[in-house]
Amino acid sequence: MKTRNLCLAALMACSMATTAQNNNYGYYKDIFMDSGIRLNSRHDLPVSRFLGLSIENFVSATHSPDMLTLRDTLLQREILVGCEDDLNGILLYPDGEPRFRVLYMNGGKAAGHGKSLGTVGRQHMKDFIDNGGSYVGTCAGAYIASMGSAIRDKKFEPNKTYLNIWPGTVRGTLLYKNKTAMTMEPGNPLLKYYDFGGDMRVDSIRHNGGCFAYFGEGSIIPEGTEVLMRYDYDTIPANSKVKIHGEVSTWAYKKDNQSGRVVMTGSHPEENISGDRLEFMAAMVRYAMDGNGQPTLKGELKAGETREMVKGTADNDPAYTAIGDRQYHHFKLNIPKGTKRARIILEGIEGKDNFDLSLLAKAGDFAFHQTTHLQDVSLGCNKTLVIEKPKAGEWFVSVFCDTTVETSYGKYGTEYTGRRDVLNGVPYTVKVVFE
Repeated sequence: MKTRNLCLAALMACSMATTAQNNNYGYYKDIFMDSGIRLNSRHDLPVSRFLGLSIENFVSATHSPDMLTLRDTLLQREILVGCEDDLNGILLYPDGEPRFRVLYMNGGKAAGHGKSLGTVGRQHMKDFIDNGGSYVGTCAGAYIASMGSAIRDKKFEPNKTYLNIWPGTVRGTLLYKNKTAMTMEPGNPLLKYYDFGGDMRVDSIRHNGGCFAYFGEGSIIPEGTEVLMRYDYDTIPANSKVKIHGEVSTWAYKKDNQSGRVVMTGSHPEENISGDRLEFMAAMVRYAMDGNGQPTLKGELKAGETREMVKGTADNDPAYTAIGDRQYHHFKLNIPKGTKRARIILEGIEGKDNFDLSLLAKAGDFAFHQTTHLQDVSLGCNKTLVIEKPKAGEWFVSVFCDTTVETSYGKYGTEYTGRRDVLNGVPYTVKVVFE
């Protein structure tokens, strides 16, 4: 029986170019698309197929308040805020780490959607970015990423319903149901993915009430903001004093190495299925993913000591929290000289051990399935990984949860069935013994 709705049937993830940080591994899926309350009710994101990325989403009724139902509200709360089966919502693992590589935010009504998320829902999205997940926002998705809008002749005040994941100010274009061109800034990092025809320009991007990064009087632009593209539109809209030609249409921000990258644009490239406009959207997604945060260590394994990873989300102790579906937990291990054999022992918790966990190890760097041959991927929780005559020095041990939910597509997006019990985490213990 289907008890939860979330979008699109999953496509198999296709890895982008690897980075020195190995930040492209260890996510449940690539993209979560928010088509929730007061946002465009988009079921499809063409760029996911273009890049071969896995995707899910939640789709509410149209952003008109008159079309919303109580079910829309309850499902959004369950999915993005949390419920008994998934205490901190779909975006986060039990320990608060990002479950997806990228959160994509649709156009629509930014303030209305932000209000509908509530304090907890907005905080989950902030945690998602702070802990390494990246973000792409178009139109309303750019508005809500900011700390607020600058309004002519009015004192700027932060918008409490916005996410503030880019702590800067935007300004509305007052341009509706139109199209604009955008020009590339020299040295634009998006150019490492595509050449856009070689003319540093993308034409005819749909625009409907979007925004630009505001650098004018009273603006707040955080250090680290990257200007990517500017509007090429030298017409002033009727009855408007806002001139958008040359204003920053597309920009990016990454707070630190641990956080994800936020990429925003004031227009609507997300619906395109070919040409430069599709490549523009693809470049934003790729740049966002290349900015995922670095993997984090849960701690150091000490010889003979059992590490108990048994706590839940409510304990607010990520270093000892149970593991989520298709998540890696990473530990550091120092092997002394003269060690003939290292035994790494993984055990499930009685009564909660009907899950599949993998055990991996690697000298000198994080251990992933794609980067090490020292791994045990057999079924079940209990296993021992033996390393004969290990090289002395720093090693890394990883636990991976193979068990995950089953998905199908429904009216409100992706529906979860099967092993929903994995969403609140799988408890286990791990220890190392030297011989």
